[in-house]
Amino acid sequence: METFLMYFLFAVGLVLIIKGGDFFVDAAAWLAEVSGIPHFIVGATIVGLATSLPEIIVSIIAAAGGDVEMATGNAIGSVTANTGLILGISLFAMPIAIKLRKYYPQVILLTVSVLCVFLFGLSGEITVVASAVLVLLLIAFVVLNVRDAKAHISENEAAVIERESITKGIVVKKIVMFVFGCAGIIGGSELLVNYGSAIAASLGVPTRIISISAVAIGTSLPELVTTISAISKKQASLSVGNILGSNIIDLTFVLPPCMLAYGKPLPVSNETLFVDLPALFALSAICFVPTVFTKKFSRWQGVVMLLSYAGYLTYTFITH
Repeated sequence: METFLMYFLFAVGLVLIIKGGDFFVDAAAWLAEVSGIPHFIVGATIVGLATSLPEIIVSIIAAAGGDVEMATGNAIGSVTANTGLILGISLFAMPIAIKLRKYYPQVILLTVSVLCVFLFGLSGEITVVASAVLVLLLIAFVVLNVRDAKAHISENEAAVIERESITKGIVVKKIVMFVFGCAGIIGGSELLVNYGSAIAASLGVPTRIISISAVAIGTSLPELVTTISAISKKQASLSVGNILGSNIIDLTFVLPPCMLAYGKPLPVSNETLFVDLPALFALSAICFVPTVFTKKFSRWQGVVMLLSYAGYLTYTFITH
C-alpha cells in the first residue's frame, strides 16, 4: 500500500504541474495577446518563462533539500527533452520555412549558455562566478526580446484589443487561473521531487535517471501542451519560439537560484558533463545546422531528433 501511495502521489504531482502549467500559460498568453506582442516574441519570453516555471520550482526545491542530482538533472534534462522530444514532435508534425534573422540571436544565446554550463562544469561545480555569467546571459535574452517587441508592437492595435475584449469578469478569471496555476505548479513540484526521489531509492535507480527522464519530461509537459496547441492552430513559430525561450531560461534562470538554495557551489557530475550535455549539443545540431543551409525546418529533422532522444534515454538506462 505504501508503494502504491508513493507512485500515486508522484502521478498527482505530474497532474498538478500539467494543469497548473496549462492555467498559467493560458493567463500569460492572454496578457500577451492583449498587448499586441508578435507570436514569436510571445513564445520566446512570456510563454517561455511560464512553461519553464515547473523546472524552476522543482529544481529549487530539490536543491534546497540537498538533492543536487535532481536539481541539475531536471534543469539540463528538461532542455534535452524540450529539444529532442517536443521540438522533434513539432518539426515532424509541421515543418516550416523560416526567417533566420528571427532565430539566430536565440540560437546563439542557447549555444553560449550550454557551452558556459559545460566549461564551468569542468571544474566539477557551478560557482558564484558561473552563476553570475548565466544571469548576464538571461539579462541579454530579456533585453533582446524586449527590443524586438518594441520594434514590432503596434500600440494602437493593442489599445483596440484592450477596449474590445477586457472586462472585469475576464480579468478576475485570468487572475484566478494565474493563482491556481502557480499553486498547482508549486504543490505538484513538491510531490514530484519528494516521491521521485523515493521511487528512485526504492528501485535502486540513481536519482539522475529519474530526474532526466520522468521528472524532466514531466516538468516539460507544459511545453508539450503549448506545442500541440500551436500545431493545431498552425502557429509553428510560436512553438519554436517557446522552446528556444524555455531552453535559455532553464539553463540561465534555474541553475543560479539552485546554487543559492543549496547554499554553496552546485556539484556537476561527469555523467551530466560527458553524456547529457553532448546529447543536447547533438540534438541542437540536428535541429539547427541543416536549417542554416536549407532555410527551413524539415520533417526528417523531427524524425532524427525523436530517434536520437530515444537512443539517448536508452543508453542512459542501459549504462546504469
